[in-house]
Amino acid sequence: MADSETLLRARDVTKRYESPADGDLPLVLKGVSLEVRQGESLAIVGPSGSGKSTLLNILGALDRPTSGTVRIEGIDLAGLDEKALAHVRSRKIGFVFQLHHLLPQCTALENVLVPTLAGGGMRDGADGRARKLLERVGLGDHLDYRPARLSGGQRQRVAVARALINQPRLVLADEPTGSLDRETAGNLADLLVELNREDGVAMVVVTHSVALASRMGRMLELRDGSLSPAALPSTGPET
Repeated sequence: MADSETLLRARDVTKRYESPADGDLPLVLKGVSLEVRQGESLAIVGPSGSGKSTLLNILGALDRPTSGTVRIEGIDLAGLDEKALAHVRSRKIGFVFQLHHLLPQCTALENVLVPTLAGGGMRDGADGRARKLLERVGLGDHLDYRPARLSGGQRQRVAVARALINQPRLVLADEPTGSLDRETAGNLADLLVELNREDGVAMVVVTHSVALASRMGRMLELRDGSLSPAALPSTGPET
């Protein structure tokens, strides 16, 4: 794989949390390595407690590994201070979480614009881009709606638009359909696949959903802190 094609590279990542009472806890991640190319879509599956969300947080510069390296576009995150890490998070990565984390007092449009305010001022063209993104996710007529007036699926679509507002090349999604019913989850999966295929946005999706995982181009399984290839499942009724 050519370096110019590699967007995200993790090498021998470990993570151990400290316990004030009992000393160090067992390793959550045990020498995890992976690469994500430009425009690629990857699902990470595995049982609860296997470290999937921990890994995603490290890949997204929300947490630091105990050892190992993570590089985004060749930039070693370990060498960055908190201000530089915040810049990477806001400009190079978009995040979608199971719980949308929308601000209840803000409209859909205002929520999408929140990431553009990092650094003290809104970026040029952000308002127009936010409106176009909300139109694209089917919420062009809901710009002034606050989260309480939106359905669960609509809130997640606002969250997807928010993740894309700064035009990142990488989107990290942690159980994005976990709180949605099957039909709504399917609609959101369609949107993520469309963004990946048509816009070339690379995606790493942590999910328990067989249906969502099967829509990604590649799948890895995290079990007992170790990552390994996994066969894409066939989509059938989920339990």
